[in-house]
Amino acid sequence: MSLYHSRIASSGSYLPQRVMTNSELEQMVETSDEWIVARTGIRERRIAAENEMTSDLALKAALNAIDAANIDAQDIDLIVVATTTPDLVFPSTACLVQERLGIRGCPAFDVQAVCAGFIYAIDIADKFIKTGTATKALVIGAETFSRIIDWQDRNTCILFGDGAGAVILERSSEPGVVSSILHADGRYADLLCVPVGVSSNYQKVVQGEAYTTMQGSEVFKVAVKKLGESIDEIIVQNQLVYDDIDWMVPHQANIRIISAMAKKLKLPMERVIVTVDTHGNTSAASIPLALDTGIRDGRIKRGQKLILEGFGGGFAWGGTLINY
Repeated sequence: MSLYHSRIASSGSYLPQRVMTNSELEQMVETSDEWIVARTGIRERRIAAENEMTSDLALKAALNAIDAANIDAQDIDLIVVATTTPDLVFPSTACLVQERLGIRGCPAFDVQAVCAGFIYAIDIADKFIKTGTATKALVIGAETFSRIIDWQDRNTCILFGDGAGAVILERSSEPGVVSSILHADGRYADLLCVPVGVSSNYQKVVQGEAYTTMQGSEVFKVAVKKLGESIDEIIVQNQLVYDDIDWMVPHQANIRIISAMAKKLKLPMERVIVTVDTHGNTSAASIPLALDTGIRDGRIKRGQKLILEGFGGGFAWGGTLINY
């Protein structure tokens, strides 16, 4: 049994200033505000400025979390960034954030599990702390997802936005991050992907054609099934009943998936943190953005039990039980 545990000491987030509404999308593709809201729950999303990189968003969210924890950046001894849209092929976005925070020497790396990335990153940082190799971890989910969207593809362009969220995990005598469930299944890779990369179809990257493709109805079916199974796993693993959960903080993919998961947990929507209406789907950033929203507006309180859950390309999915 581990000598150490980790807890969420604080959270922070950042959203770009530019707001893109559904009415703006109506001018770009054949769609309507009514259709988008009915199918996804999204009314607006934020779009990063041309000179705004993923590391810029990540840094601002990190500074907000550091300030909320009332610590010095030098206290941080691990940085994990979940992102699908890094500034560069290398070095990692985590290293870029580390340099701008003035931190020297601690491990810093990126995690790529798309919309499940923050769940993966939290679990990794928790294990570093549990094994005694870190005491204060900065865990960030950050995306400039608008850079890999074809704005002529109405199946995808209505869904995604940019943003960043962060938490400080710190060593604790009591478990805050209680347990995590992580899964992946590459058989479904073609259903949700960017089908180009550095070593595959590279010419399309050069031509500026690295765009997200998605088979929406198939993704929906698998997501609801797999996330439901993960929630069951967490409940059984921790000998809980659904009524023990105070809040669900889900990946903000669309309102229909969120509603299906709330029904699975037998939670009224009043106990689900929903930001998809104003943020859209911000991939790895969506869970920490929603978490920070719930903490800062006072809904999420110390002593409450939270389930965080996410599902993304890969497919990769999972959930985390938090004693906040």
